Amino acid sequence: MKNRRPIFFIVVAIAMIMAYTAINGLIIPIGSSLELVIPGIPDMRYGIDIRGGVDAAFEPVGLDRKPTKQELESARAIMETRLDNLNILDRDVTIDEQNGYIIIRFPWQSTETDFDPEKAISELGETAMLTFRNEEGDVLVTGSHVINASVGTSPKTGGYIVLLEFDEEGTELFSKATKELIDKPINIYMDDTLIQSAIVQSHIPNGEAYIEGMSGLEEAKALSDKINAGALPFSMTSRNHSTISPTMGSGALNTMVIAAVIAFFVTCVLLIIYYRLPGYVACISLVIQMSGILLALSVPQITLTLTGIAGVILSIGMGVDANIIISERISEEIKSGKSLSTSISLGFKNSFSSVFDGNITILLVGIIMIAFGSGSLLSFAYTLITGIFFNFVAGVTASRLMIYSLSQFDFLRKTELYTCLTKRVTMEKFTDFFSGRRIFASVSVTI
Repeated sequence: MKNRRPIFFIVVAIAMIMAYTAINGLIIPIGSSLELVIPGIPDMRYGIDIRGGVDAAFEPVGLDRKPTKQELESARAIMETRLDNLNILDRDVTIDEQNGYIIIRFPWQSTETDFDPEKAISELGETAMLTFRNEEGDVLVTGSHVINASVGTSPKTGGYIVLLEFDEEGTELFSKATKELIDKPINIYMDDTLIQSAIVQSHIPNGEAYIEGMSGLEEAKALSDKINAGALPFSMTSRNHSTISPTMGSGALNTMVIAAVIAFFVTCVLLIIYYRLPGYVACISLVIQMSGILLALSVPQITLTLTGIAGVILSIGMGVDANIIISERISEEIKSGKSLSTSISLGFKNSFSSVFDGNITILLVGIIMIAFGSGSLLSFAYTLITGIFFNFVAGVTASRLMIYSLSQFDFLRKTELYTCLTKRVTMEKFTDFFSGRRIFASVSVTI
C-alpha cells in the first residue's frame, strides 16, 4: 500500500496556513519591488447593516428636459453593473422618476478611515457621458451604444488592446463613421475631456472594434473601465450625499463573532468526545471550510452583511452534518465486522450520496438567489455557495485524505478509535405497572 502517512500533516499545515491568512492576511514578496497582498478579516468589506455607508442622489447634467423612465432605468442598470464589478453586494439603487434622480446606497470600503462621502462616491467611477467624435468635434456615436469594453491582447503584436462591442444601432453608426474616417482619428471624449484618440485603419461593419497602442495592462484596464463607465445615457452629478449609520452596528458583529467562536469550540469538543478520531479530523476540516469562506470574502472584497453571516453559519452547519454522516457510516461498517480499511472506504462511499443530496439542494437554492436576488440577499447566497463548495473540498475530500493517512499508523489502527462512543445501561429488574409484580429481566440500551 502506498505510504499516505505524510498526507495528514500536509493537510493540517494547509489548514493552519489558511486559518492564519484568513485571520491576519498575508503579504508575499515577488521580486525586489512587487508583493502579493492577500487581505484577511481586518480588511474585509462589511455591509451597511454592520459598518454603515453612503447615501447619494445623482441627477442628469446638461439636459434641457426631464429624463425619461427608460433613460433612468438604463442609468440605474449601469450603476448596478458598476457595483457588481466592485463586488459591492449590499447596495440599493432606485430611481425617483418624478424628480429624475437615481438614489444609491452602498457601504464604506474596508480601507476607509476618513469616512468622506465624496471620496466614496468617486469609487463608482466616471459619471460623465462618453462620446466618439471626429476631428471637427461632431458626435458620431455615444457611450450608450457600447455594450461592453474589455481588455485583450493583439494577435499580431501580443500587446494589450481594448476591445469594443456596440449594440445594433451603434454598429450602424460606427460602421458609417469608420468608412468615412479611414486613416483619420476618432477621438473619445468624457464630456468635453479627451481621454483617447485612435486612428481608423479600416472599415468596421460588424460592431466589434479594438483600440491598440496601450503601454501596458493598467492603461488598457483604465481605458476600458472609463468606456464602460461612460455608457450612461447622460452626464450625472451627485446632487446631495450623506452618511448612513449601521442599523445594527459593530456591536452585533462582535456578539456574533464571540458566539460563533464559542459554538465552534463546543462543537469540536463534542465531535471529538463522541466520534473520537473521525471527530478530530472533522474539526480540522471545519477549520479549512471556515478559512476558505473567509478568504473567498476578503480576497475579492465581497461585501459581508449580517445575512451573509447567516449564510456562513448555515454552510458550517452543513459541514458538521456531512462529517457526522461520514463518521456514523464508518462506525456502522466497523460494528458489522468489516476491517478498518474496508470500513473507511465503504463509510465514505455510502455516505457520499446523502452528503451530496443535501448540499446540492442548498447549492441550487443559492444559485437561484444569485440569479434573481439583489442587495444583501446576494451576500447570503454567495456565502452559502462558497460554504457548500468548501464543504465538498474539506468535509469530503480533506477528511478522506486525513482519515486514510491516520489509519496507516500502527497505534491508530484500533477500531475503537473510529467507532462512536457508546454506553450500555442494564436494568436487571423492574416492577410491572399494571400487576404490581416484580419482574426480573435484563434490558440493554445503547446510547
